[in-house]
Amino acid sequence: FHAHIGGMDAFARALLAAHGVLDKSDYKKLRSQRYSSFDDGPGRAFEKGELSLQQLADIARKAGEPKQKSGRQELFENIINQYL
Repeated sequence: FHAHIGGMDAFARALLAAHGVLDKSDYKKLRSQRYSSFDDGPGRAFEKGELSLQQLADIARKAGEPKQKSGRQELFENIINQYL
């Protein structure tokens, strides 16, 4: 019985944290910016499963080495940690 209550309390706390991250922070905006290359062009086609492995290889060859750009992983982690 006590384990069940403790588990439900932990689940409720996790829901409150998720609500904070999703509704009270910049998380959604930052995530949208991070994955904006999937909104159109080859990224969108890839996301929809419309590209073959050969087509992906051709796109990668044409594009060359990707520009190094921070994914801001630590920022995402800190946003989540604020609500834990």
